[in-house]
Amino acid sequence: MLTADYKRYRVAFLGFGNVGRALARLLVAKSTELREHYGIEWEITGVATRRMGWRASGEAFDLVTADRIPNQNGFAQWLATARPDVLFETTSLNPETGQPAIDYLKASLQAGTHTITANKAPIVYAYDELNAIANAQRKAFFFEATVLDSAPVFSLFRETLPGVKVRGFSGVFNSTTNVILETMEAGRSFAEGVKMAQELGVAETDPTHDVEGWDSIMKICAVSRVILRRPLLPSEVRREGIRELDPETVQAARTEGRPYKLLSRATVNPDGSVSASVRPERRPLTCVPPWTVGIKLT
Repeated sequence: MLTADYKRYRVAFLGFGNVGRALARLLVAKSTELREHYGIEWEITGVATRRMGWRASGEAFDLVTADRIPNQNGFAQWLATARPDVLFETTSLNPETGQPAIDYLKASLQAGTHTITANKAPIVYAYDELNAIANAQRKAFFFEATVLDSAPVFSLFRETLPGVKVRGFSGVFNSTTNVILETMEAGRSFAEGVKMAQELGVAETDPTHDVEGWDSIMKICAVSRVILRRPLLPSEVRREGIRELDPETVQAARTEGRPYKLLSRATVNPDGSVSASVRPERRPLTCVPPWTVGIKLT
C-alpha cells in the first residue's frame, strides 16, 4: 500500500564499524520500500567513530563526505548538533561495565531521541533504568539486535507470549563463531574464517569477544535480565571459547556428523538462581534448530 504522507527522520550513527556500515547499506537498499510502503524517509546528520571523531551537522550529509563535516567536541556537543530523531548505537562491547555506552544511551533518550542499540552490555547492566527513561520520555528504546538480530527474541515474548514463564533456554547465539567453524570445516584456517565473517558484516574488526565467548555470555545475561527477569552477571557464566579448536579437529567432527557449535545454556534453578554456560559442544546434524527455549505457563 502506497502512502503520500512522508515522515523524514534525522538519523545518527554512534559507532560505525562493520555492523554499522552494514546497517547503513541496508537502509540505502531499502529506501524505496521504506518510503513507498511505510512513508518513511531518512537523512544522516551525525556519525561518530574512533577514526573520524564526532562528525555532526545541522544539515544532512553523505557518509562519503563525512570526513569534511565539522568534528564536534565530544558526545554531548555531537548529539546537540546532529539533533537526531533516531540514534543507532553500535559501539564496542565493554563486558565489564557496559560503559560508556550506558551513558550515551541515557543521554540520547533524555534528549528525546528514539534510541536503538546493538550493544548487549547496557541491557545487562542498565536495562531497567534505560527502559524507565524511555517510558518517561515517551520514546522508543529498541534492542532487538543485541541477541540473534535476525530473530525477534525479545519482541516475541513481549508481544505474543505475555503469559509464559521461561525456565531455561539453549542455543547458538553467535554468528561469527558459526562462520568461523563452518569455514574451518571446509578445510580453511581460523584466520580465514574470521575474514569471512568480517566480509559478511557479522564480525567487527577485532573478533575477540566473539571467539572467546564474551559475546554469547552477554547475550545470555541480556536474555536472563529481560525474559527470565533475573539479573545474571557475566562473571557468573562458565565460559570457554573456540580459539583452541584446530581445523583438523573441526573437520573430523563434521565428518562424523557431530559438528562443533559454540552453545549457550541457561537454566533457572529451584531456588531461583540461574546456572549458565558458554562452551563448544558437538551437536548432531539432526538436532533441533539452534534457538530453543523451555517455557512454563503462569
